[in-house]
Amino acid sequence: MELVLVHPEIPHNTGCAARLSAALGLPLHLVEPLGFSLEDRYLKRAGLDYWPMVDLHVHADWTSLLQYLERADETRTQPLPALEERVRLFTSNGGQSLFDVPFGKEDILVFGAESKGLPEEMMQRFTERRVYVPIRQEVRSLNLANVVCLGAYTAMDRAGLPLPDNDGAHQRHPRADEGLQPTAVVQRHPGGSGGQ
Repeated sequence: MELVLVHPEIPHNTGCAARLSAALGLPLHLVEPLGFSLEDRYLKRAGLDYWPMVDLHVHADWTSLLQYLERADETRTQPLPALEERVRLFTSNGGQSLFDVPFGKEDILVFGAESKGLPEEMMQRFTERRVYVPIRQEVRSLNLANVVCLGAYTAMDRAGLPLPDNDGAHQRHPRADEGLQPTAVVQRHPGGSGGQ
């Protein structure tokens, strides 16, 4: 399972997603443009000292992300469903309730920008792959970091993926005291042949 933030704008939300990525052992992909620098102090602060545990990837665009995932799929010994069958777009614009979706172990959970959501082109391409979190009609949307957390835990549980077996004990990561910035752990992927 993979987490993807498309054009995130608020560093704190992305830092919280990075901390969740570390806590669950899920790769985190950011699709540019970003609304902040990877050197932003609020990003680093929200991710605390867990950056050495984050499998962080920054992609120049959506096409770059898809190409990276397809290349990664080719290296696996077991065949995976096509990317189109694994993408789950989290949106406040309809689809299937988070609590009714039959998530798979290899799903790609995709979340949009805080102010705009996901690009319309993606919404049209993956219409049947949209997921929403049920909320009251008077509320427009939930905070991105909250939806990423709720979505990741729910998807892992429904897919039968093991959750971390931890009763609350904490063992510091050997590199936690190095004060690493996100830029020290990021893997950058250049642009593909398309946009988004």
